[in-house]
Amino acid sequence: MAELRLLLTALQYFTRIRVPAWVGHAPERLTGAVRYFPLIGLIVGASGAAAMWLAALVLPAPLPAILSTVITVLMTGAIHEDGLADTCDGLGGGATRERALEIMKDPRIGVFGAIALMLALLLKIATLSLMPLWTALAALVAAHAFSRFCAVLVIFAGRYVGSVERSRSAPVIERVRIGDVIIAAVFGLPALVVFGPRAIVVVIVALTVVGVLLRWCVRKIGGFTGDTLGATQQVAELGCYVALLAMSP
Repeated sequence: MAELRLLLTALQYFTRIRVPAWVGHAPERLTGAVRYFPLIGLIVGASGAAAMWLAALVLPAPLPAILSTVITVLMTGAIHEDGLADTCDGLGGGATRERALEIMKDPRIGVFGAIALMLALLLKIATLSLMPLWTALAALVAAHAFSRFCAVLVIFAGRYVGSVERSRSAPVIERVRIGDVIIAAVFGLPALVVFGPRAIVVVIVALTVVGVLLRWCVRKIGGFTGDTLGATQQVAELGCYVALLAMSP
């Protein structure tokens, strides 16, 4: 029952899916729920893949990719896209650590964030549209799961530097245990197996772009925040799509 509560807690915080009332609203459980982030990705990715498959039965490209993106954004409430926009605004527009963190807290979107968000959405739609349909369907599931596993790795290896009072992900401030990382890997890695040896390239590309982002965050603000975790998910997901498209027949 305790593990089910943790899973539903993750579902409650990172999707718009309703959970039973008995789950409650306990931010302190979110650190323990980290292990289930990739499972949430599997649910979101599978929903996007289902939407894409159904749309592809009657609509030409790029409409299936657009509709699948709409579904995934609606399911998550755009929490990760919001994190990407805030991260780009803060890291791109903040001359100092304090100013960068202040910009990230601002609910308004700036030029850097708007451009990053538009380019990210365009890149998702373009890459998914150019893949063979079944590759795109598998990519949605695998990329959503693995990208959230990448966020778990950042929490495990990094240091939280955000505001506890303002961040929606503020309870995720303790370094997760290696056991949590292993459980997250169980949900975040298997979906990649369908791509065979290509999965190795996907993992390398995704981890590389995440590493570049993390290094930028460490140099600029000293660690990660809730917003940069959202950005981590987004860049890792995009890295998966680009790598798979590059290897598509």
